[in-house]
Amino acid sequence: MPSNYEYDKQPMVRSIISIIACVLIGAILLFAGIGKIAEFGTIPGQTDFLDKFIPDVLLTPDFARFIGLVFIPWILPIAEIIIGAALIIGIWPRIFAFIFIPLVFGFMANNSYAIASGMEKFPECECFGVFGFLTPIQSMYIDIGMFILAVLIIVIHPGGFFAHQFWINRIFTRNKT
Repeated sequence: MPSNYEYDKQPMVRSIISIIACVLIGAILLFAGIGKIAEFGTIPGQTDFLDKFIPDVLLTPDFARFIGLVFIPWILPIAEIIIGAALIIGIWPRIFAFIFIPLVFGFMANNSYAIASGMEKFPECECFGVFGFLTPIQSMYIDIGMFILAVLIIVIHPGGFFAHQFWINRIFTRNKT
């Protein structure tokens, strides 16, 4: 049966675009997560925006303590590392892109608050932990780019919802002969 070249080429182009998007988001998340973990649980200065976004009913002292002492300094960086590694490896890119979207919205909210507060209050974004050298505006541009890449992964990645990258197929099928 003759194959249509354009039809055969389309999944490969979609796969390459998806791989590039996954690697870009994954590398940024790994870089940010490792930078935050390297600070050994310090709390970034921009966390005072939470009382403006979280209703007073939910922001009890115990919940605020959990967010400030456990979630932001420990759980968030570990989640960034896990999502970043999964995207680079290519395990279920659509699922991890969906998981990443609320995370990037949180980053955008943080940067929006920092930008609105003024550059004198938050001269640099602590988004990358010890590697923090960006302004909140520059970090917002990165967040917008990562959001676009995540949507691109969700829309363009070839295969079904639970499909993974093609090199994982080669690894799993190599031993089956």
